[in-house]
Amino acid sequence: MRKLLLISVLSLIVSIPTFAGGLLTNTNQHILFLRYLARDASTQIDAVYSNPAGLAFMENGFHLSFNGQSAFQTRTINSTFAPLAGFGGNATKKYKGDASAPFIPSLFAAYKRDKWTFSGSFAVTGGGGKATFNDGLGSFESGISLLPIALAKVGFTGTNQYEVNSFMKGSQIIYGLQLGATYKITENFSAYGGVRMNYVSNSYLGYMRNISVNLKGGEMVSLTDPSVVAQLQAAKSQFDYLAENASTPEDKVKWATASATVQTVSNNSADVELDCDQTGWGVTPIIGLDFKKGKWNVGVKYEFNTKLNIENKTRTNSRELAAYKDGVNTPHDIPSLLTAGITYEILPVLRASVGYHHFFDTHAKMANNKQEYINEGTNEYLAGIEYDVCPWAQVSAGMQRTKYGVGDNYQSDMSFAVSSYSYGFGAGFNLAKNMKLNVAYFWTNYGKYNKELSNYNGTGIAGADVFTRTNKVFGIGVDYKF
Repeated sequence: MRKLLLISVLSLIVSIPTFAGGLLTNTNQHILFLRYLARDASTQIDAVYSNPAGLAFMENGFHLSFNGQSAFQTRTINSTFAPLAGFGGNATKKYKGDASAPFIPSLFAAYKRDKWTFSGSFAVTGGGGKATFNDGLGSFESGISLLPIALAKVGFTGTNQYEVNSFMKGSQIIYGLQLGATYKITENFSAYGGVRMNYVSNSYLGYMRNISVNLKGGEMVSLTDPSVVAQLQAAKSQFDYLAENASTPEDKVKWATASATVQTVSNNSADVELDCDQTGWGVTPIIGLDFKKGKWNVGVKYEFNTKLNIENKTRTNSRELAAYKDGVNTPHDIPSLLTAGITYEILPVLRASVGYHHFFDTHAKMANNKQEYINEGTNEYLAGIEYDVCPWAQVSAGMQRTKYGVGDNYQSDMSFAVSSYSYGFGAGFNLAKNMKLNVAYFWTNYGKYNKELSNYNGTGIAGADVFTRTNKVFGIGVDYKF
């Protein structure tokens, strides 16, 4: 049981992706993505991220873009575990977390002079949200739910209820500063080389407080109450005496086990608290190619795997967990990414695009070697269309299918990935000859992932979790050229 409670607190290291993309990568960094999605063959300012080799086919001059997005997400976990009925009377509990990022900015810049284009961007390239679970999670509560059962087995008959004040809040942000250069090799062909500096800033705060039970069927009382502590100590002393004076080996084991159970309950009655920040950095090399001829444009980009470790800066660690000691480093690689896209001009006022993303998740080292529980990398399939309704306005829409290749051992209530369909639509308005306003709305429909276990969270009792999410993003941005 003690091990189970420690595992529950270890679960505080979470992944909080708020945007579209892979397990640790945000792909919606520009409003054009939100309202079109398939931007992997772009030759506009958003190509700084989505297709940097395509910048060779922009007009000469400076190009700037500033974007702001607001993202709101919920995560819902329905946990079924029989002992949970001791707190509320229902073996199935709904744990809901709210994640929000009210304002996430991004800045793009490019300067094109004949065959050369120099570009840069600053954006939140991973994470970006804060998740709060006001009632904790099943992985927290399942360990506590066993305490009444344990007490009932060692003579405190009638103990069948518990209470706990559980809370978890976490945030994860990866800031990315990208710089690179594009060269137009021929009239139809260009290449790009660049790097992105990534800085990780995570924070986690969680606790389990005021653990109480209805001892012997009476009123709820804290397990740290002096009278309860005295009863537990008396019971342990009695079991120790019986074990020492047992007449048979079987009796000796029986009473020694009872004594150990009481000790475990005592050890895990105190509040559990953790307050930890994590920081780290890594560099992502990026290369790209683009081919443009007539009405067709094809773009390809490859981002190399980013070697990255994060270091703990711990303020509170009540159980002195080794993984959270101040200064400890944890692997946090950003997976390599291959993107490819095609755009075709159907009419002078109508364009369509398709795209493909593959994240090489199995090559990226993660905490507790979670990459070993990924069957294959993430695959994304995108399509979009844009229509010029008049000389100064465009409307567009697109969709994305995201399929994760994670297995049961990867999924937990603190960090899970659910395959989804995303949709976006919006408009662009030419406010002036050199200024454009983009607005968009983007949402994601997630499926459900069912995880059934014969040994729920290491308890030895069967249980199950059902994971799902919701996601909505609003965006507005301004593109300017001079």
